[in-house]
Amino acid sequence: MSKFKKKKGGDLPAISTASLPDIVFMLLFFFMVATVMRDSTLMVTNTLPAADQVQKLDKKDRIMYIYAGKPSSRYQDKYGTQARIQLNDKFATVEEVGAFILAERAAKREELQNVLTTALKVDGETKMGLVSDIKQELRKVNALKLNYTTRMGAYNQNLN
Repeated sequence: MSKFKKKKGGDLPAISTASLPDIVFMLLFFFMVATVMRDSTLMVTNTLPAADQVQKLDKKDRIMYIYAGKPSSRYQDKYGTQARIQLNDKFATVEEVGAFILAERAAKREELQNVLTTALKVDGETKMGLVSDIKQELRKVNALKLNYTTRMGAYNQNLN
């Protein structure tokens, strides 16, 4: 008969790393799903004006953004300091706004095309003439649902 040998020394068994790849891929998948990518890089100065009555828009997928303001400091060498329009990731002229809206509509699902809202994110220092020109172009393409994006603040603070 064979004899059973007792293990000498209290060595601990090695930790199993078989499940480590599963954990890594699970974390990777979680962060890929939970991360929200930024739509566009802001190329203009955008200090939003304050308003005392604001309402939050619920569905972000139904909004098309138009930015207006002075080019940020890294673009002032090329584009100057006059207020400019930014559509997605490029500067544009007022005449290009209509084509941008039509292209954005075409890219959306058919049931969303009639409920799209155009959001104007205009710097507080931008002259109203540029905003008026943008609104005229929006009327030409029948984009009549308009939203002015502001920040929450007391109206009286701007009067002082």
